Amino acid sequence: MKSGYKYVKETFEKHEKGYETPDWYRGIEYRKGRSVQRIDKPTKIYRARELGYKAKQGYVMARARIRKGGMHKIRPKRGRKPRALGVSKYTTGKNLQTVAEERTQKKFPNLEVLNSYKIYSDGYNWYYEIILVDPNHPVVKADPKINWISSPSHKKRVNRGKTSAGKRSRGLNKKGWGSEKTRPSIRANKGRGK
Repeated sequence: MKSGYKYVKETFEKHEKGYETPDWYRGIEYRKGRSVQRIDKPTKIYRARELGYKAKQGYVMARARIRKGGMHKIRPKRGRKPRALGVSKYTTGKNLQTVAEERTQKKFPNLEVLNSYKIYSDGYNWYYEIILVDPNHPVVKADPKINWISSPSHKKRVNRGKTSAGKRSRGLNKKGWGSEKTRPSIRANKGRGK
């Protein structure tokens, strides 16, 4: 026996990439929009619900666009030692989904980022939908399932790597052997016994 959301998921994930499919039209709409744009409701309702979204007051959805690829620099025109070129193998130290969440947080400073998920990609960009919550909204404060976000310890949680994408980039999804120095944080373990 399948739930209704299971059918919605199967319909959405057919991935019809052809000409004039819903996915094709969606890409056109996303490219015309802003880099961070507020939206009325989630595109992937089943995924948003999995990550804590509720269709009630205090919840806000936004779509963020972020360019693909690494941090490759322009190659210097004059001579350098190969090690001093500073061109390749430069990384942010965090994934692009986290960067998209942080940019959305900057756009909506009175809200807190709850979570995010991928919705689309083209040759140049990734597109994410970000779930935001208003920690000062009376409906949020009255809901025992989400009122933890109103406490001061969760202020600007996305900038401290507290979302799912942030935890993934901090290596916290790995457990057990080989991950002894990831908790409480990599920096906290710096300099501890070799």
